[in-house]
Amino acid sequence: LFQESTKFKNVWTTHSTSPIAYERGRIYFDNYRCCISSIAQEPRILYQKPKSPKSEKIEDALLLECPLGETLPSPSDYKSSLVVLTAQNWLLRLSADSGEILEKIYLAGSCCKFRYLSWDTPQEVMVIKSAQNKLPAAARQAGIQQSVLFHLALFQVLPLSFIGMLEINKKIFGNSVTDVAVSNGVLIIMHSMGLVRLYNFQAISEKFMEEPFDLGYEFNWNGQVGIVGKYPFGLPCNIKITDTPPLLFEVSSLENAFQIGGYPWHYIITPNKKKDKGVFHICSLKDKALAKNGIQDMKCCSLEPDWIYFHPDMSGRIIHAGPNLIKVLKFKEVENNISQMEIAEDFMIVANRENSVDSAVTVTASGRVVKKRYNLLDDDPEQETFKIVDYEDELDLLSIVAVTQIGAEGRAHLDFHCNDRGILLKSIPLLESWDVTYSHEVYFDRDIVLHIEQKPNRRFSCYVYQMVCNNAEEEECSN
Repeated sequence: LFQESTKFKNVWTTHSTSPIAYERGRIYFDNYRCCISSIAQEPRILYQKPKSPKSEKIEDALLLECPLGETLPSPSDYKSSLVVLTAQNWLLRLSADSGEILEKIYLAGSCCKFRYLSWDTPQEVMVIKSAQNKLPAAARQAGIQQSVLFHLALFQVLPLSFIGMLEINKKIFGNSVTDVAVSNGVLIIMHSMGLVRLYNFQAISEKFMEEPFDLGYEFNWNGQVGIVGKYPFGLPCNIKITDTPPLLFEVSSLENAFQIGGYPWHYIITPNKKKDKGVFHICSLKDKALAKNGIQDMKCCSLEPDWIYFHPDMSGRIIHAGPNLIKVLKFKEVENNISQMEIAEDFMIVANRENSVDSAVTVTASGRVVKKRYNLLDDDPEQETFKIVDYEDELDLLSIVAVTQIGAEGRAHLDFHCNDRGILLKSIPLLESWDVTYSHEVYFDRDIVLHIEQKPNRRFSCYVYQMVCNNAEEEECSN
């Protein structure tokens, strides 16, 4: 990868009027109806399913990968599969290579509309969340109130097994609930005005589960007999929270933004005031004490804000990225105070740009020259600006997309940096124009670079680059 003779050649470009998704060497088109492998010399169709009615529209999807060294009940469990959620509350497990339906689970009737898939524990426990329940306008006008806001269903994966389903009720968690999530065994309830509350999901499950159920078994629920996971009964709501669970943690943050990570455990918030947007506080989860140098503020003068998150490499570090600067931060003990941690700079990556101060020359009617000095925005399009910062776990690299406006077009390049010291190891130019007002995703997978672009009016494009090591082909490659 890092040899000077190694280039990346644009081998395939396609356009679509429906969203394009990418998962581990597979490109999905037309609401997951068509799957193309990106691993071959040129992308090839793995499968293409017949058009389906709108009622079978796929709302969300997750890739399941076979766990290593485990004995599984079905031969199909040993291959990658795609779990998809349809508009009619069906959960389907599809073969990632053929699109064949391997499992089919009916979740619920008209009581809720399941729309979102996420991981509680990656590749172990899956969370299915409903859209927020809303009463019809006529019912609201009649004074009827909706107390159940969300439904959550949790599954163990490979083999798929039902853990339980629960309601998020205003009578239990309060009238100000706006959203909910489950992550790493924690039930996260978000409230209006920026309040975030955490609860132990395992403790909730053990205390409030009325009865465990297995998929495919007959059950009697509220006087009705049905099969768990089969139409028309679906899944029983078997975790009934009857009183407020013990609170693990509570914090207030602007726009409910809240992250946990580091070692020892810390969290990142923005103080819950609009004037503090772009200011991040790093605090101890144990006692909420602010870490030394724990206020991070890039003071960006830009249209797009900077962003911060715990490093995905499990090192406990923090990545703070702005338009022209990426800082990798680390925790270290404060001298003579082992109870407090200090935030220190591990390394920085700086955009390659000229001085951001420029001069504007104006000539008055009398011929007098007037010079005005002005500061460009930190994300001025004519200066190199960081747009995407990601971590490539297989190669232990930071991948960074930087964009510069040259004339009427934006030019982007994908850079790989050493994850330990931030040294630039490889730069790959992207040949297509990059419009900063569009939505972009960039993936690096084995010897492939893939760029997905979303334009206005539901226009999507996909650009595939392949690594070329043959010197004879160098002139054809993007250099």
